[in-house]
Formats: sequence, structure tokens, C-alpha cells
Amino acid sequence: MVSSPEKSQPSTVLSGRVERENKARLELIYEVSKKVGSVPRMTQMLEQVIKMTQKTLNASAASILLFRDNDQELYFEVASGPVGKALRQVKLSTKYGIAGQVARTGRPLIVNDVSRSENFHKIIDDATGFSTKSLVCAPLAVHRRILGVIEVLNKLDGSEFEEQDLEAVVSVATTAAMAIENTRLHQTVLDAYKNTIKTLAAAIDAKDPYTRGHSQRVMEYTLLAGTYLSFSSEEMETLEYAGILHDIGKISIDSTILNKPGALNESEWEMIREHPAVGANLLRGIPFLEKASELVLCHHERFDGGGYPNGIRGEVIPIGARLIAVADAFDTMTTDRSYRAAMTVDHAVEELHNCSGSQFCPIAVKAFISGLRLNTDK
Repeated sequence: MVSSPEKSQPSTVLSGRVERENKARLELIYEVSKKVGSVPRMTQMLEQVIKMTQKTLNASAASILLFRDNDQELYFEVASGPVGKALRQVKLSTKYGIAGQVARTGRPLIVNDVSRSENFHKIIDDATGFSTKSLVCAPLAVHRRILGVIEVLNKLDGSEFEEQDLEAVVSVATTAAMAIENTRLHQTVLDAYKNTIKTLAAAIDAKDPYTRGHSQRVMEYTLLAGTYLSFSSEEMETLEYAGILHDIGKISIDSTILNKPGALNESEWEMIREHPAVGANLLRGIPFLEKASELVLCHHERFDGGGYPNGIRGEVIPIGARLIAVADAFDTMTTDRSYRAAMTVDHAVEELHNCSGSQFCPIAVKAFISGLRLNTDK
């Protein structure tokens, strides 16, 4: 028997809706996979993941909770929805709540009426004023180790979460967990690199007793200026590496030249003038220091073109190198040297103003002084 059009229409509409929802869930998993490979910062990546998940599942809120110092407390790493900001840095014991249950057992859950769940804990709702009615929660697991959980709360249309929703959240959780683990491993390696770099910079400074701590201070001063100019996190990282390694090329210069009490002869000056190029060449073969190498190369260039090693001028000099040049000069002026006592901060600032537009970039001078004052006023 052929069904009448009137009777088949609801079934067709339902089938179309299910097809659209399934397609949306597949697109969610695909988009999440793309995001975790393209967004360099973990928090930024996770924020995008939960926003996409919340939108796709037509939910009112979503969050990712992670373990930090121990496996007894979960912290809201990122949270979307009306009380998302209020949840930042809130911690939750794994002894309580549905999130705690999922974190302990490693089993995903759908709870479509939290009032009927003995594991639901109202502490977060009471603290924020949010009303949780239903949720999907899945563990973030890597190699059988639980990193945290992802939660999606309350369908906007009041409907229940379905198994397909849970499957989508589990897939998102799997992808996000791998990204978190890789980011943490990368950070561990990066921290080891940074410690090695600091040790190397300290060894360079130690060649001259008057420059002890110079590289660290130049880095810190440069970062103050970069912050004032609202540099991106990636640009700040490049400044950090270049600032602390700006004198790395001096590793090739004999200590007797660096510590010579009298005037340097022309051949000795030539060796000194080569240290930016030597330093840049040392860094250029290391992938994560590639951008920093360009700033190291140019940190002794002058804004008026009278610097070295290439005599470039103005805005041809990378802005990061212009900032390092100012920070380098300021630290040199405000620390004791074998041939003179340290200047006061006010005197050094006056010298920077006097040389603005000739030796130093005016923008770099303003950014440095402004950043220094903001930091001093804190």
C-alpha cells in the first residue's frame, strides 16, 4: 500500500532534521580537528572548541575542566554561556558532581534530568545563579589517563540530549585531549629550551664581570615595551628569545677583548661589530629561533643608518630589534662599567630622548619609557 503524502510528511520532516543534525555533528568533529592543529595557544583553542560544540548541539553552555596539581580537583579551564566568566579558575572536587563521577570512572554520561541524579551537585549553580537541567559529559583521556572532562549543558529548545549528541561530544573530547597532551609536551620541551637558553646567556654575560645579568634585564625591558605596543603572544615570544640572546654572538669574542680596560684597536672593533651576524647565524638553524635571529642581527643598527652590521635605517629595521637597541642601551647606561659609574634612571631616560630619531627609533623610545614607567608605578 502506498502511503498518502499527508501521512508521510511528518516522517520526511523528521528524517530531514535527523540528517541535518548528523551532518552538523560530523562537521563539528571535522572543524575541531582543524582547530587543534591551527591554533597555537591551548586556552584559545579550547575556547573555540567549546563554542563550536555548544552551537552545534544547540546548547546554552559548555565547559572544559582540567586537572592541574593533582587528580582530586578539576578547574574550569574554559567555559562558555551566560556564566562562563564567573567559572574561570573555579575548582571542583572529583568527589562530587557528575563531572567528578565522569573524571573518576572515565565513562561518558547523558543526564537529561539532573534533579533525579544522586551525583548532581548544586554548588556551582548556587554560586553562579545558572540552572542546570540536563547535560552531556565526557572524559578527556589520553593513553588511559584522564586529563579532565568536557560538559555541554541544557538544550536551548528544551529537548533531551540524545546518544548521537554523546557520540559527538566523546569524539570532540578525544581530539581535544590529544591536543592538550601535545601542547603540554611541547611546553615541557620549550621550558627545557628556555632554561638552556638562559644558562647560555648567563655564560656569555659572565665573560665580562660588568655585564652579569645584562641579557636577562634586556629581555625584561624589551618585553615591557612590547607589552605597551600590544604585541601578540607570538611576537612577545620572539622578543623574549631575541632579548635574552641578543649578545650570543659574543661567544666567539675572546674575553681579553671584551674586558680590555683601554680603547679597542680597529681589528678588535671589527670583531665586536661582527657579533650580531655571528649570533644570528647561530640561531638561524634552529626552527623556533628563526624569527629571533633577525632581531639579533639588527639590534645594533641605528635609526639614522649609522649602525652595524648592514647600515640599514628607519623602519627597515625590524621593530623588535629597535626595541632591543633601546633596552640594551638603557641597561648599559644604568649599570656600572669599568670606565664609568652607572647613570641614574632619569639621566638615562634623558639620553634616550636626546638620541630619539638619530640612534634610536622614536616609537621604540616612547614604548620603552612608557612600559618602564607603567611597571615602576605598579
